[in-house]
Amino acid sequence: MSAAPVASMVEPGVPVVEPVETRVDGVLLDVDDTLVDTKGAFATALTAVAVEHLPHVPVEDYPRLLAHWRSDPGGHYRRYTRGETDHATQRRLRADLLHRTFGGRPVTEHSFADWDALFWGTFERSWRPFDDSRPVLDALRAAGVAVGVVTNAATELQERKLRAAGLADLPVLVGVDTLGYGKPHPDVFVEGARLLGTDAARTAYVGDEPDVDARAAHEAGLVGVWLDRPGARRDGEHDVDVAAMRDAGIVVVPGLADLPGALGL
Repeated sequence: MSAAPVASMVEPGVPVVEPVETRVDGVLLDVDDTLVDTKGAFATALTAVAVEHLPHVPVEDYPRLLAHWRSDPGGHYRRYTRGETDHATQRRLRADLLHRTFGGRPVTEHSFADWDALFWGTFERSWRPFDDSRPVLDALRAAGVAVGVVTNAATELQERKLRAAGLADLPVLVGVDTLGYGKPHPDVFVEGARLLGTDAARTAYVGDEPDVDARAAHEAGLVGVWLDRPGARRDGEHDVDVAAMRDAGIVVVPGLADLPGALGL
């Protein structure tokens, strides 16, 4: 299927997307910061934590708390996605590192329960979809494309998150608990395509992380799509070259509304 040129631009003369040449029969999507505004939910949760546990941190430094949490400088969440630790332990260690980094008291196994009740409770109450999430799912299905989720979080957690965001009709096909490890391992993407019922080469994977999502999916034989929302990059991603990503075969879109056109649908 041929695709019309995409009209939107990042800057004059620079197209946002180049439609793929291969027909895509399936689209797998990430959840966090792709369909659900997890960054916003974390910001709300960390504000509650700062007010209660880090009162000496000025409000103007709250974005630094968020950047620290999202970038996972201790690598604790990455160890969780490799199956090397459990979800609660990685969160406690990240909480402790956050406190130590910003001059707070250590978060111990004893104090973590109260800390996590505030953090996680606020986080769950703050789950919201992006405005473009529902429209793109409807557009993909209308084009005859199968859709599903592959995620680096537990399946049950992501199902609850999607329900809270009004996206419960989107099946979570692969979570970190499905194979015992997560992205960027190629098995995760291939298993997602298998469960979706589409050939990997004719399946796109859409996520907000350039390496863990888009590049890893591309290397696994899928169509890798990097969702590069303005202002959403984590620490360590700010210097990623969009042109170089495209030259490497990665599709780059600034929003989900651009996805159908980028996939030639």
